Amino acid sequence: PIGGNLQPSEVAKFAVVLLFSHLIDVNYQRMHKFEYGILPFGAILGVLAVLLIAEPHLSGTILIVGLGVIMMIVGGIRLSHLFLAGGAGGTALILLVLVLVKWDRMMGRIEHWLNPFLDPRGEGFQTIQSLYAIGSGGLLGSGIGNSRQKYLYLPEPQNDFIFSIVCEELGFVGACAVVGLFVLLLCRGITIAAHAPDRFGALLVVGFVVQVALQAVLNVAVVTNTIPNTGISLPFFSSGGTSLMMLLGEMGVVLGVSRGEM
Repeated sequence: PIGGNLQPSEVAKFAVVLLFSHLIDVNYQRMHKFEYGILPFGAILGVLAVLLIAEPHLSGTILIVGLGVIMMIVGGIRLSHLFLAGGAGGTALILLVLVLVKWDRMMGRIEHWLNPFLDPRGEGFQTIQSLYAIGSGGLLGSGIGNSRQKYLYLPEPQNDFIFSIVCEELGFVGACAVVGLFVLLLCRGITIAAHAPDRFGALLVVGFVVQVALQAVLNVAVVTNTIPNTGISLPFFSSGGTSLMMLLGEMGVVLGVSRGEM
């Protein structure tokens, strides 16, 4: 964060969707060409990846690169070009991570993902407490406000691991309802994009709803220990001023397109 208040990566997500939507709209008839469909987008994603990995902010890198690739596919690039550029870009990204991120730190996260109980009081503590919270919720949960794990057990439960508390207080049924809301948002966004008055508006809607859905998937995967802990927030749930501000702005754009005002 800048000054403890502004998170630049949250602004970058909004900017990527806005810029990619404009470039795709302008070059839509030429997106099948490598120099129009791959090069400018790859250059933008490459610069952002370097800046984010240098923080290091691997979760933000994964999210923004994934979002950009999805928008490129929607924009009509050739998949053969994507595989070619993806192979080269993926190799460069791995080398960049190895250079900018400490190898011990990266391997340590993978080891504690595979077996959190290797260090139950250290690196694996948060994951273990998250799984305890999810498991103790049962079918219907302990009730809103009745979580025990959020009191000195699960570190920073209001941020990246808030879904664990949702599972504990609302149970399996409540967790499915939360996931269902994200699915409904994605489906509704696709419907709005399909009926948008212009291509630019449709691309904006696709970008914003895919960002929210992809971020939610990554967050749920982290708190359930499906993927290594990457430190990514749950949209609309996790604490964070910049994130909430940008998300509300994005939903405002989606509503504007839905009403035909953009």
